[in-house]
Amino acid sequence: MLTLGIETSCDETGIALYDSEAGLLAHEVYSQIALHQEYGGVVPELASRDHIQKTIPLITNVLLSAGKSLRQVQGIAYTAGPGLVGALLVGATIGRTLGWALNIPTIAVHHMEGHLLAPMLEVNKPAFPFVALLVSGGHTMLVKVEGVGAYTLLGESIDDAAGEAFDKTAKLLGLGYPGGAALAKLAEQGVAERYHFPRPMVNRPGLDFSFSGLKTFAMNTVLTAGDDPQTLADIAYAFQEAVVDTLVIKCKRALEQTQINRLVIAGGVSANHRLRHQLTALMKTLQGQVYYPRHEWCTDNGAMIAYAGSLRLQAGQRDDLSIKPRPRWDMTELVAL
Repeated sequence: MLTLGIETSCDETGIALYDSEAGLLAHEVYSQIALHQEYGGVVPELASRDHIQKTIPLITNVLLSAGKSLRQVQGIAYTAGPGLVGALLVGATIGRTLGWALNIPTIAVHHMEGHLLAPMLEVNKPAFPFVALLVSGGHTMLVKVEGVGAYTLLGESIDDAAGEAFDKTAKLLGLGYPGGAALAKLAEQGVAERYHFPRPMVNRPGLDFSFSGLKTFAMNTVLTAGDDPQTLADIAYAFQEAVVDTLVIKCKRALEQTQINRLVIAGGVSANHRLRHQLTALMKTLQGQVYYPRHEWCTDNGAMIAYAGSLRLQAGQRDDLSIKPRPRWDMTELVAL
């Protein structure tokens, strides 16, 4: 089955073409970073307008790259949520309209299910069951995965997501937007042990996260410590260590609780080198295996949407003619295949 994937949940327009037999044929992502940088964050109205301008040309480019025509597409998958409602509406409207015009099935895909399944695009893919750490600018959650759609939420952030905390702390350090990658790079120049940040919620039972207080701690440290380059690097180091340690501690707790020795990490923050290093070390200690998507599939992309949608379309799922973007959408509501 040849499936066209459309991702427009936030500030990246991602298009991909996935063949259920041949695998991923082509994909492209257009990032809106330059558009939003001067505002220090994503402006929803501008994001929506840019998706309108970029989605159709990207579809054309991907089809040309794959050597396919629109008439050969057999199904369309589009991100329906969670995300910015206006941005979601663009992809959902284009996807559903194309499906109607071509008389082919369409499927609304959960954005986080796309991230969760992104490692399945690799040759070395995890077997079920596994524990997934989904960590991005908008979400931080631990999920027990027993199959496609068979998800049990183990824990999630009660306030800021880890990626959001990275970006906000980077802004405090004068690193601009988006700041997560810049903060991680600055942390490489930091000196260990100069500052020690708290590891939030690790001394209480459960698997929920909280990063808002850590961001406030970073702000207070910046205000009292000064802003010379080495100090800022040391603060970045301490902040990153606190976030990574917190995530690793909670992953270890989730693996022990579920008695599963396979861990998947996905989402934008899964590209963080320090986090990957520490989780790899953890799984070596636990005699388990950790799986990551390649860096280009960590951030929002059409490949993960095309893949997740293809699985559901092949299982016989279909959407009706209604267009229903869902800015908030509990992943545990999804139907198991």
